[in-house]
Amino acid sequence: MTTLNGRRVIVTGANGTFGRLLCARLELAGARVVGLDLRADTVGTSPVIACDLTDGAAVPGAVAQAIETLGGLDLLINNAGVGGPAPAELAPGDAARRQLDVNLMAAWHTTAAAVPALERSRGRVVFVSSRMALLPLPLAAAYGVSKRALVAYADALRLEVGTHIGVSVVYPSMVASPIHDASAQAGLSLQGVSRYEPVEGVVAAILRAATARKAPRDVATTGRGRLELFLARHLPSVTGAIVRRTIAKRVAAGDLDQAPLAAGMRRRAGREPRRRPRW
Repeated sequence: MTTLNGRRVIVTGANGTFGRLLCARLELAGARVVGLDLRADTVGTSPVIACDLTDGAAVPGAVAQAIETLGGLDLLINNAGVGGPAPAELAPGDAARRQLDVNLMAAWHTTAAAVPALERSRGRVVFVSSRMALLPLPLAAAYGVSKRALVAYADALRLEVGTHIGVSVVYPSMVASPIHDASAQAGLSLQGVSRYEPVEGVVAAILRAATARKAPRDVATTGRGRLELFLARHLPSVTGAIVRRTIAKRVAAGDLDQAPLAAGMRRRAGREPRRRPRW
């Protein structure tokens, strides 16, 4: 697949930050696109079918409707995702389960429903993971676990269907989007821990994976990302030390003083939170 012109594409999470730009870029390249999201909509001229992708009973029908609309399927982009805080030292709650459901199970449901059509067309699947799949950060265990599990699922899928379907994983870093809102509201902003990158670069990386002559296994979105993925895979102790040092500096600087979920980390660091002055 070296061109998108005339290709039939499904994009999950089509109403989101990545999804809307993906649909626009795909349309501009001549692809025919149908989106899947919780809410029915239209992105450009592309219809978005309403479907809860975590509902295993509902997904096959929505995928079948999209494939019928397109007249087949050449490319599935599993883009839907949610984030939020979830310390590993605390028991998982509803937010953690939601991240596992959306980031992993939704992609699994959708891909399974799409495999027969993709096999017929010798098509592609692109999974949008995260650099946190290989370079985890504290206080965001559910997100890192779900994205690492997504990579494991992609690896297993590649072994099963790779003779007929290309399988790629894209690893963005931090992009300004509502996915970070819950963490920021909990006082756990990633500012100073991860670097923002433009959404356009992430979309370009996804489209590179989709159009490469041979489906690439792993795709970083920046040069720094390639370095981080290399270190995470081959020198995990080094990446762990870098993250620990960065987080220790944030704790010492008081950046997590107003984050209740970071209480355990502050206690172990011997730091009492700063008290706000009374006026």
